[in-house]
Amino acid sequence: MLFSTLFDPLGASIVVGGTCLATVLRCGLGDTSAALGAAGRLFQPRFKASRARAELATQVQEIQQDGVIRAEPHHVGDAEIDDVTDALIGSRSIEALQEAHVAHKRRRLRESRRAIRTFDQAAELSPVFGLAGTLVSLTRLPANPDAAADFTSAISMAVLTTLYGLLLGNLLFAPVGRMIARRAAREEGERQRVLDWLQKQVVGALPHLLEAKR
Repeated sequence: MLFSTLFDPLGASIVVGGTCLATVLRCGLGDTSAALGAAGRLFQPRFKASRARAELATQVQEIQQDGVIRAEPHHVGDAEIDDVTDALIGSRSIEALQEAHVAHKRRRLRESRRAIRTFDQAAELSPVFGLAGTLVSLTRLPANPDAAADFTSAISMAVLTTLYGLLLGNLLFAPVGRMIARRAAREEGERQRVLDWLQKQVVGALPHLLEAKR
């Protein structure tokens, strides 16, 4: 009963449809796609440094035992980890490993910023379309003041569309944007810990250091 009183199909269509369309038009398909992808990844397992170190253990052990020159890359399925280990083994230098990490970090930050910006735009636009729905509902006010049912329906839609806009912006779009930002920040911290650990583990196996020890 409560749901039926709080649901207005026309009002919901104006607010939700208008907000989504305006967001796509303002941000573009590329940013919208990035936002949807980032939102979908919120439901995937988070990147954890401990798990990444465990996956790299075999590779690190081989480098420590045989040296980076004889080591063969062991891919673990993570794009950055695979690239940085390939760069390390292929160039035999920490600098190449760091450059690969920085390239991936820039890409991730660019994608997360696009997603956050898109959701911020949607959060900003949803109250606007709540107001638009209110104005549309007011145009439906009956000319005959005796038509009480039509008058009540129009006022109800006016109130509900305002409510839809506020809820959509503050309970969906804005929170999702902040969730993406927090997850991106945590992932960067975790990945930096993996990189620092990897550098410490393999630095002694690099050719120029081995030559210096001799």
